[in-house]
Amino acid sequence: MMRIPLWLCVCVLTLDSSTSHTLFTCEPVRVQWCLHMPYNTTFFPNMLEHYDQDIAALKMKLFMPLASLRCSPDVHLFLCQAFVPECRDHTRVLRPCRERCERVQSDCSRDMHTFGISWPSELRCDRLESCRFSPDGSAVSAVDEVTTSRSSPSSGRDLGFWCPLHLKTRPGQAGSFLGAQDCAPPCNNMFLKPHEVHLAKTFIGVCSAVCLCATLFTSLTFLIDVQRFRYPERPIIFYSVCYTCVSLVYFIGFLLDTEAACVEPSVPGRAATVVLGAQSRGCSLLFMLLYFCSTAGMVWWVILTITWFLAAGPKWSCEAIEKKAVWFHAVAWGLPGALTVSLLALGKVEGDGVSGVCFVGLYDLAALRWFVVAPLALGVLIGLSLLLAGIVSLNHVRQVIQHDERNQEKLKKFMIRIGVFSGLYLLPLLALLGCYLYEQAQRESWENSWIRRHCQEFSIPCSRRSVDVERPELSLFLIKYLMTLVVGISAVFWVSSKKTCWEWASFFKRTRKKDPISESRRVLQESCEFFLKHNSRVQQHKSKHYKSSSHKLKVVSKSTGTSTGMHTPVTGNHDNTPVTGNHDNTPVSSAIHNHSVCDAPGSSERIGSTERRSKADAESLHRLTPKDEVLEAGQSSAHCSRSSQ
Repeated sequence: MMRIPLWLCVCVLTLDSSTSHTLFTCEPVRVQWCLHMPYNTTFFPNMLEHYDQDIAALKMKLFMPLASLRCSPDVHLFLCQAFVPECRDHTRVLRPCRERCERVQSDCSRDMHTFGISWPSELRCDRLESCRFSPDGSAVSAVDEVTTSRSSPSSGRDLGFWCPLHLKTRPGQAGSFLGAQDCAPPCNNMFLKPHEVHLAKTFIGVCSAVCLCATLFTSLTFLIDVQRFRYPERPIIFYSVCYTCVSLVYFIGFLLDTEAACVEPSVPGRAATVVLGAQSRGCSLLFMLLYFCSTAGMVWWVILTITWFLAAGPKWSCEAIEKKAVWFHAVAWGLPGALTVSLLALGKVEGDGVSGVCFVGLYDLAALRWFVVAPLALGVLIGLSLLLAGIVSLNHVRQVIQHDERNQEKLKKFMIRIGVFSGLYLLPLLALLGCYLYEQAQRESWENSWIRRHCQEFSIPCSRRSVDVERPELSLFLIKYLMTLVVGISAVFWVSSKKTCWEWASFFKRTRKKDPISESRRVLQESCEFFLKHNSRVQQHKSKHYKSSSHKLKVVSKSTGTSTGMHTPVTGNHDNTPVTGNHDNTPVSSAIHNHSVCDAPGSSERIGSTERRSKADAESLHRLTPKDEVLEAGQSSAHCSRSSQ
C-alpha cells in the first residue's frame, strides 16, 4: 500500500523537474561589429557560455583591436562566429572550426601579447570540430544541430535561468538549480545579507540548545520511572526523543557552520556551493537524522491523539491500548523511514548554508510540496480532528458525573492539561505550516529578483518578469527555525509536576523508597550480629572458670571459612520467645535451616517451639544471603549447645 503514494511522488517530482529553461529561437543580430557579416540571425548561448547579445558584445570588445589591425584575414569572421554564432533555419547553429581557429591564433599571437589579451579557455582550438572545405578550397565552419522554438523572433523575451560558470558542478552528480542541470546554489544565502545570516546562525544555536535541554529532561524523566508513563500518554515520550535528535542535529550544524552543508570549489575562480544529492556522507547523515526524526515526531503526536481518542471515546483501557503498541511503532518508524529512503534515492538532499544542516525542499519546490508540506498538513488535520473528538467525549463524561464533585474536578484538570498541551504543540505546528505555504507562494518571485540582481555579475540573461516581493524578511527564517524546534519543548509541560520534582530529588539524594522485605532482612542481620558478639563475650568469660566442654559446637562459616565456638544457657520455657544471656535480653526471629547441625539428643523438640514462632518471619524471607544463613546457623547451634549442657 505504501508503494503507490511513493511512486506518485516520484512521478510528480519528475514532471516538475523537467521544466527547465525557456526554449530559444533565432534572433536578429544586434552586436554592431557583426552587423555586416554574411548572416543576420544568431542563437544563444554561444560557446563561451554567454546568454545575451549585450554580454557577448561586452566580452567581444576586448578582441576588436585584433580585427581592426587585421592580424589575420579570418579574425573578424572567427570572432563573430565565436561570440555571435550564425543561426540557420531555426534548428542549426554555425560555429567556428578548428583549422580557422589555429590560423587566427597563430597569426595574432604577437598582437595579443602586445595588447595584453589572453586567449579564452572556452575558445581552445582542440575543442572545436574540423572544418569542411568547399570546392574552391576555403574552410567552411561546422554546423551544430540544436532544438529551438519556431515562434516569432523576439529580442525582449525572457530567456530563463542558465547556470553561471562558477556555480557549475561536476557532471553526473544529479544536481540541479532552478531547472539547470549540473548546477548548485551558492553557499552564501541567496536572500539574506551576511550580517543577517550571522544573526540567524546564532539564533538557531541558542534555540537548539534550549530545546535539547528540555527534550532531554523529558526523556530522562521517563527513564527514571518507566512505569509512570503508560498509554495513552506514552507517545509523548517517544516524540520527545525524536525532537531530542532534531535539536541535536541543529546544534551540531551550528557547531560545524557550513562544513557539512557546503562544498568548496574544485576549480579556481568558482564559488562555494551547497551540497546537492549524495555528494557528502556527513550531509546525508544529518539529513537522514533530521528528516526521519522530525517526521517521526509528528507521527507520534498523531498517534498520541489516537490513543487519547480511544481512551476518551470508546473508553479503551490502558492494557487494550498497549496491545496495539506494535502497530503504533510500525507506523511511527516505518513511514518516515520509507520517505527518507525515497528522498535519498531521488537525490533530493540539499544543504542549508544558514543552519549548517541538510534538509529537503530548500531549493526544490516540488520536493517541499510533496515531502514536507503535504505530510505536515495531513498530520495537523488528522491530529486536530481526533483531539477535538476526544475533548468532546471527555466533556460528555463530565456532564454524566456532574454530581461526583471529586471525580469531576480531576477530569476537569485533565481536560485543561490536554488542552494546554495540545495548544503548545499545535500553534507552532500551524505557524510552521504557514511559513512553508508562504515560502512556496513567494519563492519564484524571490528567485527572479535574485537573478536580476546578479545577472551582470554572473554573465547570464537577466530576468524580465515582474517581481512582487524582491526578498524575504529575516523574521520569516527566524520564525521557521523557531517553530521547528519549539514543538519539542511542549513535552516538558506534561512532565512538569510535583511528582517529577520528587523523583529527581530522590534520584540525586539516593533515597529510594525502602522495600519492607529488605528492611526486615537488615534488622534481622543486625540483631543476629549483636547476638553472636554478645555470646562470644560470654563464652570468653566462662572459659576462664571452666574447662573446655565436650558439647561445644563448631559452626563453620561458608563465607569466611572460620569456626566459632558458642555455648550459652537458654530458658526452656516455650512461652518465652526472647533468648536470655547473662544480663541482656535480645529478641531474635530465627528460622531453622539444614545448614545448622545439632549433636545433642532431643534438640529438635526444644527447637520446635522456636520454629513455630518464627514461621511468619520465615515466610517473608524467601531467600537469605550466605551471611544470614551463617548467623541463623549460629543461633541454632547455640540452642543445641545450651540444651546439651
